[in-house]
Amino acid sequence: MNQPALFTHRPASAADLSAIVGFPQNAQELFFSYPKADWPLSVAQLAAAMAERRDSSVVLLNDRVAGFANFYQWQHGDFCALGNLMVAPWARGQGVAQHLVAVMEQLAREHYKARRMQVSCFNANSAGLLLYPKLGYRLSAVLERRDPQGVRVALIQFDKAL
Repeated sequence: MNQPALFTHRPASAADLSAIVGFPQNAQELFFSYPKADWPLSVAQLAAAMAERRDSSVVLLNDRVAGFANFYQWQHGDFCALGNLMVAPWARGQGVAQHLVAVMEQLAREHYKARRMQVSCFNANSAGLLLYPKLGYRLSAVLERRDPQGVRVALIQFDKAL
């Protein structure tokens, strides 16, 4: 009989970085979660992101680091913007991203008294485009961006009241 998935979460630590840098499986996945990073993701790049962002957090699935996210923008009393959302390849399709978004929404409320959360998703990121509306996020904007090859892409922004 399969055991139900057991999710826990905690602040990300330096010891987690070597596992997290292996989550993006190719340059496109890295672009989806960390557009400014260079492929392959390195511990140094991720450590730099953590240093300039807030509330870097991990979700553990059965005590194994399975997901990572943080805030790249935060305005006390107003909003937080979710960034660097990544899920380990072995943990995909098991609810890790959904749990992680809920954790980050709670942190936004507790640490920043945020009234809303913003998330952004590139047009080719089907998993994200399917996830966020299911979690109550509403379309707020579509912006033009360029991928690493200079090709036009759409950055789709969503917003949710907390």
